[in-house]
Amino acid sequence: MNMTHYMELLATGQPWNLILFMAIPVILAETVAITELGVLFTRRTDGTLRAVNKFASVTVGLYFTVVFVYLLFQVVIPLTAGGGWRGWVDVAAVSFYLLGIVPLLGLALLDMGLLQKGRPEAQRLKIHAYFVGIFLVVTHLAMIFGMLDPYLFSTVPVHMSHPM
Repeated sequence: MNMTHYMELLATGQPWNLILFMAIPVILAETVAITELGVLFTRRTDGTLRAVNKFASVTVGLYFTVVFVYLLFQVVIPLTAGGGWRGWVDVAAVSFYLLGIVPLLGLALLDMGLLQKGRPEAQRLKIHAYFVGIFLVVTHLAMIFGMLDPYLFSTVPVHMSHPM
């Protein structure tokens, strides 16, 4: 079976690529999601739970910004310029993964006070929860497309695949 570039990235350089591109961002984002539930349930924005939530939000947003820039210049642009994509499923998997920058950077900017400044705390919590939800959707779509054979729905011949 052929792999998408998304899965190939995670599978090569074991265990480092898996740790850098999946484990660190997912552990931090899941920490945000879990603590988010506690914050929303209690409406306490001054406790330890919110402090952990805020730390994880800022950290994952800044960390994923570095990952995004790295992958954009080291993978996406070269693959696009060289015609190395393995069909639309491959593009979708990588694109959904990289779309994680929108909610993750949004969380960081929100918690650093650079986004929605001056808004009531309830409004900021609502937007924070939306960003968490958006992240969950795009990452799950990346995983679903990433696990497919990239040529399953494509007319691109298999022999045209290029290693990452």
